[in-house]
Amino acid sequence: MGSVSSEEDSEQSQRFESYSLSADVSESDDRSSSFSDDFPATWPEFDSNSDFPVPITIMLPVVGGSHVPTPPDIPEKPETKELSDVELMKERFAKLLLGEDMSGGGNGVCPALAISNAITNLYATVFGELWKLEPLAPQKRSMWLREMQWLVSISDPIVELIPSLQQFPGGGTFEVMVTRPRADLYVNLPAIKKLDGMLLSMLDGFCDSEFYYVDRGVVVAGGVEEHLCSGRPSISIEEVEEKWWLPFPKVPPNGLSEDTRKRLQHCRECTTQIFKAAVAINSTVLSEMQIPNVYLRSLQKSGKACLGESLYHYLTADRFSPERVLDYLEMKSEFTTLEIANRIEAAAHIWSGKYLKRRLDETKAGSSSWGVTVKGLVCDAKRSKLLAERAETLLRSLKLRFPSLTQTALDMYKIQYNKDVGQSILESYSRVMESLAFKVLARIEDLLHVDDATQQRAAAE
Repeated sequence: MGSVSSEEDSEQSQRFESYSLSADVSESDDRSSSFSDDFPATWPEFDSNSDFPVPITIMLPVVGGSHVPTPPDIPEKPETKELSDVELMKERFAKLLLGEDMSGGGNGVCPALAISNAITNLYATVFGELWKLEPLAPQKRSMWLREMQWLVSISDPIVELIPSLQQFPGGGTFEVMVTRPRADLYVNLPAIKKLDGMLLSMLDGFCDSEFYYVDRGVVVAGGVEEHLCSGRPSISIEEVEEKWWLPFPKVPPNGLSEDTRKRLQHCRECTTQIFKAAVAINSTVLSEMQIPNVYLRSLQKSGKACLGESLYHYLTADRFSPERVLDYLEMKSEFTTLEIANRIEAAAHIWSGKYLKRRLDETKAGSSSWGVTVKGLVCDAKRSKLLAERAETLLRSLKLRFPSLTQTALDMYKIQYNKDVGQSILESYSRVMESLAFKVLARIEDLLHVDDATQQRAAAE
């Protein structure tokens, strides 16, 4: 058996060695000579240690009889970060264009409200309740800066034409009209961005601090958990229970150092000014928004029916003092305070509407001979104007006394039915900055309160 196989192998090798390419080509007379030119001049060499030949370079024929070598495909590494940012931006703007209706059914809200909701949701995602005084995480910080830049850039095409002086190359000047952001955007948007940067810088400064935060623990019978409030008579159980969801600030046994305390007080003063600036911008933007007809149709016919008997009596008294009126009112909860604010605001608009209507009637009746009617219209118009001014003054005093008061019914109507994209960006951006400044201020107050209690305990010992 072994001899037969060896003989067969030798015969096959002799046949392979005797094979000639030229002989094979010469015997094929029916093939064209150009067909033989399409093959490479040399055959691939075989590796003695492998059963497969060396990879061949593929040659594709093209027009003209030449060949184009095709290099092996090398997959390019995609820039995942840039692609993800682009895809995310596409998703955000697609949602805005569809009015938050991703189904495409045409049931979305107007673009102004969609942008306002997008800014509000972004703020809630990045900052949340701001439980601690600490720097933002790098991912959240980059997310806030990147997506706020996208949302604010929507206001770039909102411009107005203003005259500007241009100089000729050879001397002389001429006046042309140039574009500039609309007046409210030109003034308020850079200011809000500055407030945003100041708050982020302030949070970045709370790294490597002397204080830290722990869980509040549980309230047990007879006191608070010992590792939180042991030996601190100035911190009561009620104060710990008041904000049970927030972590509790911890300071050194002898309190914060003098430098840290001064820095906290400086941050508190700066945050207070930032909060006031954000409130002022937000109030200005809301006052410039058009009052929707839906709100006007929902008002009652008289201011007295809207205010109620007692509040109407205080407002129409001969000696009117807004602070005294607020002292008389029973505002035990935020809901009650907001309800009173809504009633006062509604009454102010009712009287303002009556004043404008009676002034119009007075103008129409001015050319007639009915002097008594005109005199009565003038008296009614003056009274309506006086009551409207008193109601607006009382509402401002109420908002100053309760700075954390939520939006009134009119504010929500304005935001919901607003059609101006620029005003929507200014209102929502200033509103979230107002909320962020208020939360930073509250966390600083909590920390200083704990430090005061700790220093009092240390001094007593």
